[in-house]
Amino acid sequence: MTRALRLMALLLAGSATLYAQNIAGDWQGTLKAGPAELRLALHFAKGADGSYTATLDSIDQDANGIPVSSVALKDSKLLLAVDAVHGTYEGTVNADGTAISGTWSQGQPLPLDFKRGTFPVKPAPKPAKPSDIDGDWLGTIDTGAMKLRVMFHITNTEEGLTATMDSLDQGAKGIRVTSVTRSGASLKMELKQIGGAFDGKINGDTGVIDGTWTQGGGTLPLALKRTKDRP
Repeated sequence: MTRALRLMALLLAGSATLYAQNIAGDWQGTLKAGPAELRLALHFAKGADGSYTATLDSIDQDANGIPVSSVALKDSKLLLAVDAVHGTYEGTVNADGTAISGTWSQGQPLPLDFKRGTFPVKPAPKPAKPSDIDGDWLGTIDTGAMKLRVMFHITNTEEGLTATMDSLDQGAKGIRVTSVTRSGASLKMELKQIGGAFDGKINGDTGVIDGTWTQGGGTLPLALKRTKDRP
């Protein structure tokens, strides 16, 4: 290879590295842990000194603006620490700076890739005439080691039934129910972000939905009772 060609190759390699190091902007990725799926968004800002700061959104948990404690980028290697959730991320930025492949660790390592962009924001569906199960439903999951109260808030909309769930004893409120499916007296509510699902039968005469809660490969009985008292 001639000296001119060697110089051109070095210049091209150098420009690709510099471009890969420009990670400023918005990134989106989906973390999959078994049946659970969590959409995550990273937002990088580049300072005048070339260093980066970042925040993390866990969209399906309605946790936005989580501070990223440290951002280290050397060549194409990216290291993030998110002390607020005891998590770390190690990734590699591709040559044209459009994707990051890596591993998220928070107790156990899981593959997590990001690409540039933001998740589409779906407008909230318009309310419709309330169904016979609209309202608040309270139940208790007895794991043997502990009892956890959960409350579902079911609302009918022009696009069908929607719901959120509160895990009252864990202080988690407004967890989005991914899908609500009803067929006659059968009701299924799925929460992909936590790998959980409720399957039940509606008993309109007693105001009870008898069913089971499934999560992490285990299934436990769960009966939901209509309530007018919100904690």
